[in-house]
Amino acid sequence: MSTPAQSQRSVGRGVSTLIPQSATDQAMAALTGLETVPVHVGLLQAATLLLEEAARTATDESTKAAMAKTAGMLRSAM
Repeated sequence: MSTPAQSQRSVGRGVSTLIPQSATDQAMAALTGLETVPVHVGLLQAATLLLEEAARTATDESTKAAMAKTAGMLRSAM
């Protein structure tokens, strides 16, 4: 028989597998749930420039692709 604490830990581990663990996976999950909201264009410009620069120096191809896709989406939003 399991104790309540053991049951909660089991549930917690199951739920954690549904949540993206890496920053790249979290960003891609966030992009899938985008809504239209007002955003100052300066914020978009700054984020785009930072992502493009980070993508140039990234070594992981999936991270580089996620950054480039996000930067492209930000550019099109402007």
